[in-house]
Amino acid sequence: MTDDVLLKATELCRSFKGRAVLDHVSLSINGGERIAVTGPSGSGKSLLLRSLAMLEPIDGGTLQWRGATLADKDVPRFRSQVMYVQQRTAQFDETVLDVLRMPYALSIHRHREFSRQHAADWLKRLGRPGDMLSQLHSELSGGESQLIALVRALQLDPVILLLDEATAAIDPDTTALVESLILEWQASQSGRSFLWVSHDARQSERMTQRSISLLAGHSIGH
Repeated sequence: MTDDVLLKATELCRSFKGRAVLDHVSLSINGGERIAVTGPSGSGKSLLLRSLAMLEPIDGGTLQWRGATLADKDVPRFRSQVMYVQQRTAQFDETVLDVLRMPYALSIHRHREFSRQHAADWLKRLGRPGDMLSQLHSELSGGESQLIALVRALQLDPVILLLDEATAAIDPDTTALVESLILEWQASQSGRSFLWVSHDARQSERMTQRSISLLAGHSIGH
């Protein structure tokens, strides 16, 4: 872990129908950290991760990236470095190859070059054949869709991964491959960090160094 604060959230608030789902939640993510986000269902864990990725509006509070408060103009570049991997992924009628190529059409990624070989290598390391690239994404199982979502994020070299039950639909053997790959991704470049929402306490113990607990939208410990 480094002393550099990558992402700092201060007093984040979000309400639905008069109920506080995030209630003045504050946290900091330093470079090199592995953080578990724990709490019962409905405590706001997914909303917190989506808010940290600026995929959800907040009613109050601030987000700072590397010490600077984020403005609207900063959002595309921020999202290229802080990526949310959700539990239930959208299904596309395109092939897996096309789905993995999609982010490269965004202006923030146009300087990058998509590599079919690299994509096949990622899949191989997750126990999947390279010809999976030609499959229709809509025909994948839930677990396979989670793997594609992870590869789609990792190929873009993020600084922070926000993992929302990223192995919930995956068998134990493949889960072990995912965990190994994420740790290797983190170790391959100094300062990379991840937050991981998992209902598997053993996974949290294996994969993380500290935890942030939510209860009814409140942060109750770390």
